[in-house]
Amino acid sequence: MTHSVAVPIIAATVPAYAHPGDAGADLVAAEAVRLEPGERALVGTGVRIALPEGYAAFVVPRSGLAAKHGITVVNSPGTVDAGYRGEIKVCLLNTDSREAYDVAVGDRIAQLIVMPVVQAEFEQMTELPDSVRGDGGFGSTGYTQGKSE
Repeated sequence: MTHSVAVPIIAATVPAYAHPGDAGADLVAAEAVRLEPGERALVGTGVRIALPEGYAAFVVPRSGLAAKHGITVVNSPGTVDAGYRGEIKVCLLNTDSREAYDVAVGDRIAQLIVMPVVQAEFEQMTELPDSVRGDGGFGSTGYTQGKSE
């Protein structure tokens, strides 16, 4: 069963889902940008949305751009809060050390995922309840600085 939420939008190009059931809708560039090797740029999409309370949108990289050209979203996922009404911009980074990448107007540059979110009620404690993992390190297997695992 597909769930949907109405999202008011102002955009020259409305984000679109490439396939039925896709989680992310494609965001396209509203401006042309050249990304030199290692360079980042904030790229406008011309998209402004009004998310309902209880929702957030997340800007994530497109896997094809990452795999083929080394283009990613620096602050992935970029968070669009329900109260934000400005233009959604994408902070792209060219991770390729040799090749520049040209973004043209209309190029698909990122995906927008709209999700329900909750606000936590943080409860100050002096001690946390036990868990199986406990304080077993950073990452799923426990990262130790200076030691490769």
